Amino acid sequence: MTLDIVHDLQSVYRKLVDSTSRPGLISDFRKEAALVEVENQKGCSASLLLLALALFDQEVSFKVFSTQADTVSKTINQLTYAKSTDTKKADFLLILQDAEKGSLEEAIINAKPGTLKSPHTSAVIFVEADSVTSGEALLLKGPGIHTTELVHLDINENWVESRQEKNKEYPLGIDLIFIDQNHQLLSLPRTTQITRNRVMAEWDM
Repeated sequence: MTLDIVHDLQSVYRKLVDSTSRPGLISDFRKEAALVEVENQKGCSASLLLLALALFDQEVSFKVFSTQADTVSKTINQLTYAKSTDTKKADFLLILQDAEKGSLEEAIINAKPGTLKSPHTSAVIFVEADSVTSGEALLLKGPGIHTTELVHLDINENWVESRQEKNKEYPLGIDLIFIDQNHQLLSLPRTTQITRNRVMAEWDM
C-alpha cells in the first residue's frame, strides 16, 4: 500500500488536532507511517515527514537541526515546496534525533514567539524523541486537561525551563510537538503548564 495524500494526511491532521486540544493524549501514527516510502525519508522519521506533508506548503518556512540538515531540508522542500530559512524566521523548527545536544534549547530561545496582534505567527517546534509514553516524569495541567496528566519524554535535553521562560508572556510563545521512534505523538501547546516530578528528578529530561 502507498500513502493516500488526502485520506491518510487528513487522519494525521485529525490526530494532531486531538493531541493538541487534549494535552497528554498520545496519538499513534504507526498505521500512516508504515505507508511512507523509505526512499522519501532521507534522514528524518516517517512520522515527521507525515507532519510536514500535512502542514507545510509554499507559504511556510522551516529550519532543520540535524547532521543531515541539508538533505532533509531538500527532501521537505521537494515534497511540500516549503522554504528553509533561519531559526528566528522559521514557522516550523525540526529537531531531529541526531541534532547536537542543546539544539532544542537553542531553538526554543530563538524561535519567533508571535506578536500581541498576531500570536498565531509564532513558531511550532517538532522534536524527535527516543520515546513518548505515559509516565510520572512530567505533570501537565491547563486547558484541555480535566485535572492533570502524567507523561514521560525520553530526550536528552534540558528544555522545560527554557519553554517556561519563552511562554511567560501569553499569548506569545511557542508550541512543542514530540514524536518518537514508535510513531507516538505528544503535543504541548503554550497553554499547558509543565512541572517536573521531583521524585523523578534524577532523570535527565
